[in-house]
Amino acid sequence: MLKRRDFLKSSALTALIPTSDWSDNYLANTDKSVTEPKRQLSIVQETDVIVCGGGPAGIGAALSAARSGAKTTLIEVHGCLGGVWTASLLSNIIDHEGKTGIMKEIIDRLDATDAQYTAKKYDAELMKWTLEQMCKEAGVEVRLHTRVTAAYKDKNNKIDYIATESFSGREAWKAKVFIDTTGNGELAARADCGFDMGEPQTGKVQPMSLMVILSGLNEDDLVKAGYIKGYGKDGSPSETGKKKLHAEILKIGIDASYTMPSFFSIRPDMVALMVNHQYGVLASDAAAISQATIEARNEVNKIIDGLRKLGGIWSKVRIVTTAAQIGIREGRRIHGLYSLTKEDLMRGAKFEDGVCTVNFVVDVHSLVKGEGGGYGNNGVIMKPYQIPLRSLIAKDVNNLMMAGRCISGDFYAHASYRVTGNAVPMGEAAGKIAAKAALTMRLPKEIKWNEV
Repeated sequence: MLKRRDFLKSSALTALIPTSDWSDNYLANTDKSVTEPKRQLSIVQETDVIVCGGGPAGIGAALSAARSGAKTTLIEVHGCLGGVWTASLLSNIIDHEGKTGIMKEIIDRLDATDAQYTAKKYDAELMKWTLEQMCKEAGVEVRLHTRVTAAYKDKNNKIDYIATESFSGREAWKAKVFIDTTGNGELAARADCGFDMGEPQTGKVQPMSLMVILSGLNEDDLVKAGYIKGYGKDGSPSETGKKKLHAEILKIGIDASYTMPSFFSIRPDMVALMVNHQYGVLASDAAAISQATIEARNEVNKIIDGLRKLGGIWSKVRIVTTAAQIGIREGRRIHGLYSLTKEDLMRGAKFEDGVCTVNFVVDVHSLVKGEGGGYGNNGVIMKPYQIPLRSLIAKDVNNLMMAGRCISGDFYAHASYRVTGNAVPMGEAAGKIAAKAALTMRLPKEIKWNEV
């Protein structure tokens, strides 16, 4: 039987608690604890807009805020920009087709360089450099290796300042408007925003995956064998190829956690591979994510070692690198002024304040391995729909916005809009509104979409 403390830490019920401080304080009162001394924090920056999280949504937000004339700071926990694109080695931009603005800029810049094999199936190293250059050109102040750890509000229910931890220790940052693009809603949770997480009936969340980059596989061989559809821009995994690869893994005696593993061709002699699932891991549980990462890396290495021993096409396959950050599909969905629902998706909803059109299907990966280890739409058939600006504005804090997968929506809507081709335009919209609000001394909810 779980102790009450262990239950609270592991249970999906913690997803219903609006702030991590509540659970921390509760546990401190029911178990051993210490009191941290108060201290004065140096204010590093007082600026117009602070964007927390340098992934696809954060890039869109920071670039658009800076280009709109706002003094903008971008804070990122990893040592590079790009988030899931780079630290997690996603290697595939989904639902970018037909997007204008910053998303198209990124695709065009990747396409224009000889070092880039294909924009959609991108080189993570080149992506890091490209995003850094774009931020530098726009005048965005970038702080890497820095994690947001607290948010403190004033009497007007606005975030006055945030606290971070980095190589420089604990520091404070002030801004007129903040944007949470952390993916997991880290800033919003620390500012006491309400949120949901997981499937409403069970609290179960979509699994995590650790991406891997491989060498020793020739694209020509993969095409001929049917693992990927074609060359270059068509180097996507085929459905028959996924099943064939899973059969090869079963052949080496491994009951793979993911039954639809996928290759993405990055270069003629290098591919990305998604081959594992880690089930039942909450994005708010550091211990569980740590264990999931270790288990995933172990599974990936065993699979590649086993395939290499089969010989043939696999005889020279090697792991170049696994992702620094395990890929997280689902975290907190922060309560906003409007929550997108599966009904909105099914009717193809359009809004007066629509900031982005989503074309990607509802994509729910199996919540437990016993469900098959694959993915599907769970019977929710979507039509192209819009994301309203109101879903990007926090309900519980007056000067906070969100962009990316932590915006306001239900479990099924999130399973569609969470992909990175939509995160960038969401961020771009949030950045424009945040800049306008900061420069005119208004709140984000007071800015109309047609103003920007």
